Amino acid sequence: MRISARADYALRALIELAAAGQGPVKGDRIAEAQDVPIKFLENILAELRRHGLVDSRRGAEGGYWLRVPAETVSVADVIRIVDGPLANIRGLRPDEIRYPGYAAPLRDVWLALRTSMRGVLEHVTLADIAGGSLPALTIEPDEPAAAGR
Repeated sequence: MRISARADYALRALIELAAAGQGPVKGDRIAEAQDVPIKFLENILAELRRHGLVDSRRGAEGGYWLRVPAETVSVADVIRIVDGPLANIRGLRPDEIRYPGYAAPLRDVWLALRTSMRGVLEHVTLADIAGGSLPALTIEPDEPAAAGR
C-alpha cells in the first residue's frame, strides 16, 4: 500500500487540530509542528474545509479547527477525501475487476487486501491517534506504534 504525501500531511494536520481542542490553530504552526511545507498544507486544509472536516477564520485570532468531533473521523475517511478509494487497480475498485483464466483468483487477493486495509483504517480515528490510544492493531515488532513521540 502506498500512502501519498497528500494523505500523510492531511492526517498529520488533522491530528494536530484534534490534539489542540476547540480553538483555532494557525496554519504555519501546524506546518512547523509537522515539518510540512506551508503552501502544500494550505491547499490540503482548503480541501478538507470544502469536505466539511475543518473550518477556518482569517485574522489575528484566526486559524483552523475541526468542524466535526475527532472521534467521528477515521483514517480511511481522510484518505478517501484527499486520494480517493482505499484500494484500486488501474483506477477500478477491486470488485469491478475481472481476470481471465488462471489469473481469475487474483481479484480475490485484491478484495482481501481492501478488507484488511479497511479493518485498520476505518477503525482508527483522529482522536485515537491524537490521544495516543490506538485500538488493538497488528504492528510489526520493529515498528513500534509510539515511535517519534
